[in-house]
Amino acid sequence: MTHDFLIIGGGIAGISAAARLAPLGSVLLLEAETNLAYHASARSAALYEPRYGNPAVVALSLASDAEFQASGTLSPRGLMIVDAPDQQARFEAHAEAFELTPLSIPEAQALFPILNPETVGFAAHAPHAWDIDTDLLIQTYLREARAHGAEIRSGAPVTQITRQPQRWEVIAGGEAHQARIVFNAAGAWADPIAELAGIAPKGVQPLRRSMARLPAPGGRDTSHWPMVIGGNEDWYCKPDAGALIVSPAEEDLTEPHDAWADDMVLAEGLARYEEMVTEPVTRLLASWAGLRSFAPDRAPLLGPDPADPTFYWIAGQGGYGFQTCPAASALIADLVAGRPGDLPPETRHAVAPSRFG
Repeated sequence: MTHDFLIIGGGIAGISAAARLAPLGSVLLLEAETNLAYHASARSAALYEPRYGNPAVVALSLASDAEFQASGTLSPRGLMIVDAPDQQARFEAHAEAFELTPLSIPEAQALFPILNPETVGFAAHAPHAWDIDTDLLIQTYLREARAHGAEIRSGAPVTQITRQPQRWEVIAGGEAHQARIVFNAAGAWADPIAELAGIAPKGVQPLRRSMARLPAPGGRDTSHWPMVIGGNEDWYCKPDAGALIVSPAEEDLTEPHDAWADDMVLAEGLARYEEMVTEPVTRLLASWAGLRSFAPDRAPLLGPDPADPTFYWIAGQGGYGFQTCPAASALIADLVAGRPGDLPPETRHAVAPSRFG
């Protein structure tokens, strides 16, 4: 059987694309791991903040808003930026970019009680940020894909991709599959998958980001605290199921692999977080890391390769895969179907793989 569409990668990018493509033709999705959404998708901070990211990411995020608000996958979180007393210019730039309202320190403490008034000089906040129920979102897309006949296979690593005259042949998990169009949603492995297919890589680079899960500081109820980002964007924290996750927000270049946290990087990030709060870090409940993969200009790669219009990229989302997936997957389906879609031409151009030649 020759499928219409074969998707390589079972993270949020591939799964959402499967849901959008399945009404257009037969879909086979292949995931190398035994579990779907195992790598970056399972290790995301899972925040929908549509004003965060470069212009292409912001455009995709804002275009995703209506679907998110109707999805039942969001819950209120809010976003706060804090900065040191000698960083007024930097603080004001961030507050303007993220459309945040400046707060007095007491007002900020009311929202984030462990804020240290001796080290924090500026704070700003906005409610326009939401937690994403990532499992519910993934399961919703999977149900939609399967309802339209999509076949999902995990534990099927791709080892060979061959271009035939009228189709692609993909060897995965020891089996051969044929398809008219291949979609590269392989995350950190996007460039290696392209090279297997004889397609020039686009410079997609995996960058490690570590996370630590802490007990709720001082035993407090953290459920209504906002996500808080340090002014230099070199740490952030966010409530998570009665605890607090803290990240050093590092972007360390690495190779595609099953990532783990770097203890020294984590310790340095936790120290930066501790400078701005009143509660010390006494122990960790857990730590982990994920890979955020970017193209050289940090805009996603969404669309056909310029060398072969039957090889599509759905890659380079960085840390914004969840918050852009409604618009990104809709764009992929629109391109395949030849529909104009809702995104403006400048956004479609900004994410087109052809921008790299």
